[in-house]
Amino acid sequence: MANSNFRIEKDSLGDVHVPVDAWYAAQTQRALENFPISGIRFPRRFIEALAIIKSAAAQANNELGLLPEDRMDAIVQAAESVQNGDHDVEFVLDIFQTGSGTSTNMNTNEVIANLASVALGGDRGSKMVHPNDDVNMSQSSNDVIPTAMHVAATLAIKQELFPALKAFVASLRDKAEAFDDVVKSGRTHLMDATPVRLGQEFAGWATQLEKAVRRLDAAVEDLSELALGGTATGTGINCPPGFSSAAIDNIGRMTAHPFREAENHFEAQAAKDAYVHASGVLNTLATSLMKIANDIRHLSSGPTSGLAEIRLPAIQPGSSIMPGKVNPVQSEAMMMVCARVMGNHVTVTVGGQHGNFELNVMMPVMAHAMLESISILSGTLNAFRTKCLDGIEADRERCRELLELNPSIATALNREIGYDQASKVAKKSAAERKSVRDVVLEMGLMDEHKLNEVLDVRHMTEPGIPGA
Repeated sequence: MANSNFRIEKDSLGDVHVPVDAWYAAQTQRALENFPISGIRFPRRFIEALAIIKSAAAQANNELGLLPEDRMDAIVQAAESVQNGDHDVEFVLDIFQTGSGTSTNMNTNEVIANLASVALGGDRGSKMVHPNDDVNMSQSSNDVIPTAMHVAATLAIKQELFPALKAFVASLRDKAEAFDDVVKSGRTHLMDATPVRLGQEFAGWATQLEKAVRRLDAAVEDLSELALGGTATGTGINCPPGFSSAAIDNIGRMTAHPFREAENHFEAQAAKDAYVHASGVLNTLATSLMKIANDIRHLSSGPTSGLAEIRLPAIQPGSSIMPGKVNPVQSEAMMMVCARVMGNHVTVTVGGQHGNFELNVMMPVMAHAMLESISILSGTLNAFRTKCLDGIEADRERCRELLELNPSIATALNREIGYDQASKVAKKSAAERKSVRDVVLEMGLMDEHKLNEVLDVRHMTEPGIPGA
């Protein structure tokens, strides 16, 4: 006799003991027992997307006269509660499972079916609303899971990453304007180079990320194609005419995004190129942020033995042993996020290679990697902006001090005294730690009035010929 803490559910393989208070059923329980691998669950975004699909499908099936009104209403109501996160505890399966994600599709079907059955007066496990026949009507795991992957990633990018990225760009633009008057040493190969303005450096970073926004726009356009309607192998077997267009229209209405049916269902289910592309865009964004985070921590290095051209907000003590130490912790956190995103892109890339014949069989881990990347990129952009970027200050005196000692300023002398003489000036300046200005006057190479024109450092940061 079954323990009172369990109920007996049946599937095609026989009896299964399911916790009595669980909303899921037999197939979920089997998968829970079969894949005790990592404890990593599908992200909230993915469960939300699955619920949106199930609601949209129920409404489409009702419009086609295939699903009675009462069952449709019960499914939609149940799906909405899942979409809102009311039953996240019921989504118990590991992401390392069947590569099609069938187990998690059935987890969703079973939870919604049981909720709907109870709403109609039945018991859990009664199948008054059937998980396969009703909730999964006109669908297959093989088109539902890739559809959920695209819907979840699209919504996460639009609702999380875009706002975070655009706010970060706006802050960079504000700093670029505020620091436009700060002339400092440029650096190439980590060595002193001709002058730049601090505002130009910030503007360069802003442009990097504005281009990232444009790349993400293109990725979202690709992700807007949905596989729903291809069912098992892309042929659309058991999918009635009009279902996919009606269901996808419903998804579009529910998400306020113009999703569309896949141009070719075989491509949409066997290949995950749009997903790999989108992950590649995230990888490129991570590369940009790694550069920016590194530049900022190097520019702030010091305070006495580094560059110290900018000051970062002091948000926490930097050492358990060295009093008064403050570290560029937001840069370090962002760099670790970027490393993780790059690793996730490898996972998505390898996953994308395994579209064997008519189905990709690494979809769950690809979905997890993508959604984690979007989430942590959004998080680090928001944290870095509010805790670091907005509070950055320029140390104008330090920038001026280092620039005065920069031998590369001698580059501006080339047209007046020639490369060879300018090289001698630069070497003498570096060796004696004297300014280029002082060395030129000591060597009697130019009069002071002309030298002042040529060594106008602000002019050196703009196109043209100094002193012209």
